Amino acid sequence: MSAQPDRRLPVLSGGVVTGSAWWQRATIYQVYPRSFQDSDGDGVGDLEGIRRRLAYLAWLGVDAIWLSPFYRSPMADFGYDVADFCDVDPQFGTLEDWDRLVAEARRLGIKLILDYVPNHTSIEHPWFSASRDGTRRDWYLWHDGSPEQAPNNWVSVFGGSAWSWDERARAWYYHAYLPEQPDLNWRNAGVRAAMRDVMEFWCHRGADGFRIDALRQTIKDRLWRDNLPNPDWWEGEDPYDALIPVFTTDRPEVQDVARWLRATVDSAAQKDGRERVLIGELHLPIERLMAYYDSGVHLPANFHLLKTPWEPAAVAALVESYEAALPTNAWPNWVLGNHDRSRLATRLGQRHVRTAAMLLLTLRGTPTLYYGDEIGMQDVEIGAELVQDPWERRVPGKGLGRDPVRTPMQWDETPHGGFCVAQAQPWLPLARDADSVNVASQRVDSSSLLTLYRRLLALRRSEPALSIGGYRTVAATDDLFVYERAAGSVRILVALNLGSHGEETEFDAGGGTVVLQTHPERAAPRRAGAIRLAAGEGVIVRSQAPG
Repeated sequence: MSAQPDRRLPVLSGGVVTGSAWWQRATIYQVYPRSFQDSDGDGVGDLEGIRRRLAYLAWLGVDAIWLSPFYRSPMADFGYDVADFCDVDPQFGTLEDWDRLVAEARRLGIKLILDYVPNHTSIEHPWFSASRDGTRRDWYLWHDGSPEQAPNNWVSVFGGSAWSWDERARAWYYHAYLPEQPDLNWRNAGVRAAMRDVMEFWCHRGADGFRIDALRQTIKDRLWRDNLPNPDWWEGEDPYDALIPVFTTDRPEVQDVARWLRATVDSAAQKDGRERVLIGELHLPIERLMAYYDSGVHLPANFHLLKTPWEPAAVAALVESYEAALPTNAWPNWVLGNHDRSRLATRLGQRHVRTAAMLLLTLRGTPTLYYGDEIGMQDVEIGAELVQDPWERRVPGKGLGRDPVRTPMQWDETPHGGFCVAQAQPWLPLARDADSVNVASQRVDSSSLLTLYRRLLALRRSEPALSIGGYRTVAATDDLFVYERAAGSVRILVALNLGSHGEETEFDAGGGTVVLQTHPERAAPRRAGAIRLAAGEGVIVRSQAPG
């Protein structure tokens, strides 16, 4: 095993990193509200359903939940087309339901992070109506011209042109996503003031932070220049990738938007003393992600594990390059699943869900879990007649639809997995294995995946070396990825067999104590020496430096 350069960060005695904030120690759990728990029998999850399940999340050991949008919306994109940023859609409940959710979360010590959608509104938002009539024309991106010819070659993420002709306004308007989601003009002072009011409203109402949706899209080129052809794209791939979006994403002025958002939450914190976190949705190369730390985003979302080959050398190289790129005092973060990507168990296979859990919860930085991954939920096949996702409807047959990863949470063996009453019809079908793969059955099984997640979260909370300690790669062989976390005199060694062929691999654990393993039914020495791991197995070893 070849040693790698030491990447251990400076720590204080006792292992506490200077300036440690709640979101640095936290584990975040993403809840997709439509699919978590239905409380009123309409087949759609809601805020009251989430409140009723908070005790489970406290038991699991997560520190904060990120809620996908529940604002008033016509649901063209299931809440990301917002018609009123300061109200709850009736499908999800009321503002009073939100207040009750806040109160219960506070009682249980759980933070609440909201999805903030600054790039666009619903076409049904009053702002857009006023823009079409000319009174707020500059609040959106309009372009005069002929209805026969779009202003340029910009395309929508969801397929087709990003321009739609509006007869009432006799002009084109830009939408990075659906025609029902017109983009706001963030160069307009009125837009910035109105969106500041939205943030302040939810800060006052109990939000502990915001996940900023589509942050890189918020500013577009002033000159409306054509995007460039992508030479690496070929027919059959996602049509959005046929162009390199240099004039529609990650423009230099986006950094100004990020600074403005940070100033808004910092101002709220000065008023009430409650620190809030900003998480930026940013699908960007590592070197571009780093700029958003400098502009004030606490956690520019790091999605690179979602597409990195599940091989020790590749994963180790990613971790090393990401750690090396971080600015001074920047805090890392890791994501292995979310509402837009194939589920972890489907992407990696059941053999590797346990090593994936151990990796995510022992790397340095703030991890985000996606609901259901802790019990091994997989993508659910959605028949053509049941498709809900507008992306799949606009670009069918390319595997871009997100319905398979948004199906209802599997709570128990009752009808509809305990997500809703038997008489209701869930908005999406549940997996066929919901009667066996569910929270209730795994909660009482000491060898289950859910139990492993809970033990990992408990260990992460109790060991500063894991929650805020430094990082050092130890080895990356054909099958093994081994790394060390350290705080003060405590050393935590994590060894993962990411191989796919089933062979056992031996490594020297250095005589520490095994504190957790992915497969507790397999014997492992309490005092670690040479340990053998089969494919899909992992182990955590704790040692104390002498003196």
